Amino acid sequence: MGKAVRTLDVALGNRAYPIRIGQGLLSQSDLVLPYLQRPRVAIVTNDVVGPIYLETFSAALRDAGVVVTPIVLPDGEANKNWETLNRIFSGLLEARCERAVTLIALGGGVIGDMTGFAAATYQRGVPFIQVPTTLLSQVDSSVGGKTAINHPLGKNMIGAFYQPRLVLADVGTLRTLPLRELRAGLAEVIKHALIRDAARVDWLEANMDGLLACDLELLAEAVEWNCRIKAAVVIADETEQGERAHLNLGHTFGHAIETGMGYGAWLHGEAVAAGAVMAAELSARLGMLSRADVERIRRLFERAGLPVKGPALGAGRYLELMRHDKKVEDGRLRLILLDRIGRAVIRDDASIADIEASIETCTA
Repeated sequence: MGKAVRTLDVALGNRAYPIRIGQGLLSQSDLVLPYLQRPRVAIVTNDVVGPIYLETFSAALRDAGVVVTPIVLPDGEANKNWETLNRIFSGLLEARCERAVTLIALGGGVIGDMTGFAAATYQRGVPFIQVPTTLLSQVDSSVGGKTAINHPLGKNMIGAFYQPRLVLADVGTLRTLPLRELRAGLAEVIKHALIRDAARVDWLEANMDGLLACDLELLAEAVEWNCRIKAAVVIADETEQGERAHLNLGHTFGHAIETGMGYGAWLHGEAVAAGAVMAAELSARLGMLSRADVERIRRLFERAGLPVKGPALGAGRYLELMRHDKKVEDGRLRLILLDRIGRAVIRDDASIADIEASIETCTA
């Protein structure tokens, strides 16, 4: 790939935006300038990413005449709440940021979600840009306009659909990503292949070692095809009335793990991996997947170094937490399952007994 920039578009009419993928993009202010209403930005980051990338990115923008206000938040899912969100608003108000300011999320999924939610609500809406620095955020959470904070009773329960103006994915940032975070991002990569592209499951089996070794060529390819899948689904169903729910394979189980264990104990991707295996197990119990399919899915997550068993919270506790999920409709659990590898379906007819058995089989 070299220094070439891969580009694709999320075609949402007057809310359309490009995704740029490449190396060294944080120093290329010309990729950002066309998407600013005024030369004024507030860069929201955290105390882990900020020390590594904030100055490089800010300097490039300042050299281009942009006024930069940095807002540095504490790292971690445990801080994805009202208190931390208010720190963004305080930073904006203290700097006298007006409606023409553009908020820029520099970080992973937590920063992206909170910055997007702040942008959706500050002065009733200001522009924002996603600059994801983790694999999980580059392949998934930065695309599609979902923004939110957590509540003690449920993950991402308070938020809004609010699209960015631009997604700038510099895969070079993945070199400084801890291995655990890289593995967590691969959970979403595997998920996208399972729900939409069986050929990419083959590709992942062939290239997993290179991805884990942080081969930037392979990672750029992975980010691109994942973004294409995500963009296609978002274009078809922006506010998750139908097909977009397929992106939540493993999430209803996984969110129960995250909430039940306390936010941050399990990384989101780790919980999705264990949740996807539970979903595969349930799919087999409903006669859609073979036992060989379930084992293949389990092995792929294992090769990525991800957990394939959830914590032993008890099936009753899982169900209690799952009933708080956003995908519950008329009191019925709407679960994203697989009727074959490469194709997801929505089912709300699984018996409680089958759900409990799938949970018990896939917990340790």
